[in-house]
Amino acid sequence: MKLWFFPLPEDFTGTMLRLALYQPDIPQNAGTLIRLGACVGVPVDIIEPCGFVLSDRNFQRAGMDYLDLAAMQRHVSWTAFCDAHAARGGRLILLTTKAAASYTGFAFLPGDTLLLGRESAGVPGDVHDRADARLTIPMRPDCRSLNVAIAGAMVLGEALRQLAAIVANIEGVA
Repeated sequence: MKLWFFPLPEDFTGTMLRLALYQPDIPQNAGTLIRLGACVGVPVDIIEPCGFVLSDRNFQRAGMDYLDLAAMQRHVSWTAFCDAHAARGGRLILLTTKAAASYTGFAFLPGDTLLLGRESAGVPGDVHDRADARLTIPMRPDCRSLNVAIAGAMVLGEALRQLAAIVANIEGVA
């Protein structure tokens, strides 16, 4: 028996995590993250406006033929995303260089949405304030940041690892 913290449809087979991209600037990074979501069964939210047209050739090339497998939802604004997120439930987890807490010490839960900021500017203060948790990836002090797609993949991988362990323990699998 699986224990979930939020209502799920009977036919749900996913991980109940989401990736959300806040006004992405670079189509290749957005395409890479959507491809990642498609490959691991994690839906991706795109919070507009984007710094590119979603049908952009570079975006299509980065996502390759995986875009057809992706569960992607577009939101016309931050407010529209917040409304959809509130209706779904779950925590909003912001990945940011301005956090004190490391993602490696955080306990992820089903229903969490991992929010990634713009490559050029991160997210504004009101988005920081809305997050239920703010996490960082520890780095050398002389390094500013990681590529957003790399950061998203690292943290999503850890969240998936933790949730697989939770489900295995609930189902009695060692």
